[in-house]
Amino acid sequence: MSIFSRLSDIVNSNISSLLDKAENPEKMIRMVIQEMEETLVEVRSGTAKVITDKKTVSRRAEQLRKQAQEWEQKAELALSKGREDLAKAALVEKATITASVEIAEKDMEKLDVTLDKLGAEIEQLQAKLNDARARQKTIVMRTQATESRLHVNRQLHNYSIDNAIDKFEYYERKIDLMEGQMDSIHVEKRGLQSEFDELARQEAIEKELENLKSKLNDK
Repeated sequence: MSIFSRLSDIVNSNISSLLDKAENPEKMIRMVIQEMEETLVEVRSGTAKVITDKKTVSRRAEQLRKQAQEWEQKAELALSKGREDLAKAALVEKATITASVEIAEKDMEKLDVTLDKLGAEIEQLQAKLNDARARQKTIVMRTQATESRLHVNRQLHNYSIDNAIDKFEYYERKIDLMEGQMDSIHVEKRGLQSEFDELARQEAIEKELENLKSKLNDK
């Protein structure tokens, strides 16, 4: 199980329900607290890594922007020297780099979404942990009062968990199938779309070349 799946399970769990169904609530609350503490450490570490990744992508994007600007300057120089072929080649390089910049910017947007989600879940986990620690002090007193209910509840709990897991696996397989169907459709369309993307790219380069010609003529 990934750290993010475990985090989601803990955040969405009902501590009271877990304790009511546990064989040994005192032991259970200790395990819950330990699990929360370990998960919190791991998630914070993962968050730090995401922040580092974002900084790396941001630096890369900035470097690519500078490279794109340099290629545009080279195109201008080539045109000023009557080398239209070199100018066009430089603009092709610029277009390639610009596409990489756009990808990097999208990656940063995704990382921002991930950071926002992690931040919210960490807050929820911390609140759960604080609640569990507060309850730990009263668990010993509750243990004897709930022992008479444990045998029946244990049987119900086992059945419920098995049933829930079966349902989870069923829906997981169903989602996998749907994703596979979507991926196959995407693969079929990607070839045709890439041809149109290339036409648009060439048109944009030609247009930018003409703009550079006009710019130099105005000078």
